[in-house]
Amino acid sequence: MLEYVSKFILGGCILAFATYFSKSKNLFISGLITVLPLMTLANMTLQMKFMSSKEFHTAQKSGIFGALGLALFVFCVFLLTYWMKPSYAVLLSVFIYAAYLFMSKIMIA
Repeated sequence: MLEYVSKFILGGCILAFATYFSKSKNLFISGLITVLPLMTLANMTLQMKFMSSKEFHTAQKSGIFGALGLALFVFCVFLLTYWMKPSYAVLLSVFIYAAYLFMSKIMIA
């Protein structure tokens, strides 16, 4: 348990430093973009250390479906804002994303 807490604190510090030292006007977003690959590698290292090969493969497959779902969500918000208010576009995109999650849950099982 202490190892997870230390990893959480370390990850938070990395994220805070990346945000602080970023040169963009959108400090938080560019900091996230900077540190996201590092955090992904740290997460995958923990997964490889504590998971069997089958569990690791399942986790990676879920990650792929999650990444595609996020891309679908952002694309839907972007596209729907041409035809409706942003708040309605986000709401409709959330419903589309929920349908995607439900369908991907069936496909993974």
